[in-house]
Amino acid sequence: MPAAVTTKTTELGESRVRVEVEVPSDALEREMQSAASQIGREMRVPGFRSGKVPPQVVIQQVGREAVLDEAVRRGLPTWYEEALSAAGINTVGDPKVDLSDLPEKGSPLAFTIEVGIVPPARLGDYKGVEVGRREPKVDQDGVQTELERLREALASLETVEREAASGDFVVIDFTGIVDGQPFQGGDGRGQVVELGSGRLVPGFEEQLEGAQAGDEREVRVTFPEDYAAEELAGKEAVFAVEVKEVKEKRLPELDDDFALEAGGYDSLDELRAEIEQRLGEADERAIEAEFREAAVDAVVAQARIDVPHELVHSKAHEMWHRTARRMSAQGVDPRRYLELSGKTEEELVTESEPDAELALKREAVLAEIVKTEGIEVSDEEVTEALRDAAGPDASDRQLKRALKRARSQGADEALKEDIAMRKAVDLLVEHAKPIPAEQAAAREKLWTPEKEQEQGAGQIWTPGS
Repeated sequence: MPAAVTTKTTELGESRVRVEVEVPSDALEREMQSAASQIGREMRVPGFRSGKVPPQVVIQQVGREAVLDEAVRRGLPTWYEEALSAAGINTVGDPKVDLSDLPEKGSPLAFTIEVGIVPPARLGDYKGVEVGRREPKVDQDGVQTELERLREALASLETVEREAASGDFVVIDFTGIVDGQPFQGGDGRGQVVELGSGRLVPGFEEQLEGAQAGDEREVRVTFPEDYAAEELAGKEAVFAVEVKEVKEKRLPELDDDFALEAGGYDSLDELRAEIEQRLGEADERAIEAEFREAAVDAVVAQARIDVPHELVHSKAHEMWHRTARRMSAQGVDPRRYLELSGKTEEELVTESEPDAELALKREAVLAEIVKTEGIEVSDEEVTEALRDAAGPDASDRQLKRALKRARSQGADEALKEDIAMRKAVDLLVEHAKPIPAEQAAAREKLWTPEKEQEQGAGQIWTPGS
């Protein structure tokens, strides 16, 4: 589907561009009709059923300017993505969008975008680069760690007639007060507490050590200043605790019976062999990922790329915002993370600048390889990528809807770009020459003039990360 917008790109220097965008009047009119229909669903006008007010009547009642303003608000994100796609640029950081006055009827809408872009790369040799690749190995400590994890999972709690110690579990009833009054969550019956786990308010578990079944204890604690329940933060609490039982965790012996219970294995040797195989397969996947990353970095090292600091800082901000969104999706408040780290957002962003510069260089190199090699992405590859993201249970109908939605939002071009970058990495890996990891490490230690300039390490960037 051809882009609904026309663009003109001007280089501003320092890896920044200005894109002048024009939205045709017919595209603007379609968006106005859509906006008017949406507004009409919430309007009541005599002579029309509720929610069935025609767009033209809505425009007459509300006014063209108000409807046009809503249409632009709704359509701008899509036109923005279409403009970037039409201009063929890979942006970095937040854009500055300048919208001109709303146009008269029959006239196009104009706006400009100023934004950083991935800098150009002058490639060196990128086929046949030598890349370190380590040999797979299974660490027996890792096997033992997995066996201990299984033992913990199959551990039993057995009641004992003795004093409770750290590592034991106690079953308790408790009632707490703050400022002489009960509080929400301050009482419980039959609660199982692991002493020494640190899961309760600091000091609570320690005061139960030495207790036996039937003992009653008064436990005094102070809630931390940063306690989640703000009404309790920093306050002292007194708990009346009755110990019902003391339980000891007992781990099963590492023998054939344990192997049978852990997964139906005939013997402990068979269980060990399965764990070794699983860890070996995981190590093979890790080696392949490391090799792909190293292949890209080897090509980056031979390329010439000028990355302005302002662009690096913008990329660092972009990386932080992506991390913050991921935290929020996982139920972690980014502001709370900053508090715990003891750093401001700007401090974290500045610290990540070496990672950001490396990410930009990788993107620049891969983009140039895509261009040089004429790498293209078919609709079938886009559909397959959507299928992988949607999972094996997604139907063809769902995939078609997902592709249609991606196209309407301009996201299909970003997906194609991501797939093309991955294909570029595939090409580098296909032509790379593996050498022993020890040999590659020895080369890294050799002094070269280029190494006078420090280069940050950190988390490896991959397309789509």
